[in-house]
Amino acid sequence: MQLDPPFEYYVGAGSVTNTIWNEISGYPLEYGISDIDIVYYDKYNLDVHHETKLKKELERILGDFSFKLDVKNQARVHFWYESKFGFPIKPYMSIETAIDSWPTTATAIGVRLEHNGLYTIYSPYGFNDLFSMVVRPNKLLVTQEIYESKSTKWKEKWPLLEIIPW
Repeated sequence: MQLDPPFEYYVGAGSVTNTIWNEISGYPLEYGISDIDIVYYDKYNLDVHHETKLKKELERILGDFSFKLDVKNQARVHFWYESKFGFPIKPYMSIETAIDSWPTTATAIGVRLEHNGLYTIYSPYGFNDLFSMVVRPNKLLVTQEIYESKSTKWKEKWPLLEIIPW
């Protein structure tokens, strides 16, 4: 029961962050998690249908999994970003440069299980905000409107969060 892609991937963003906030807050670990973000970087296959195929394969492997999967090739984000967020971006050069641009310092995180059983964690802004439950804007890419919308939604679910103003 293992998908072995020929590229690096991470489980990242909200599903990781929310799980940690839930543990700190004493909530069930699955509370507030809308989906599991699985990101990868494959510059040689930019076909959206490949993402769909990977997602279906993961769903097959996981079986009766209680969360929706959001599988995204970070090498192709620039193709759809403008239509979703209103402005174009340059192509990411790696999976890490994509994570570097995620909306907050606490949610810019990716985790993956390696073949040797150890975890690789990529957290470009460290762990202080994440474990202190501080939501701070990462102004590399996110707009004030998107940041404020996300932080307001999160504050309703996790009242212990400290929201740093834009």
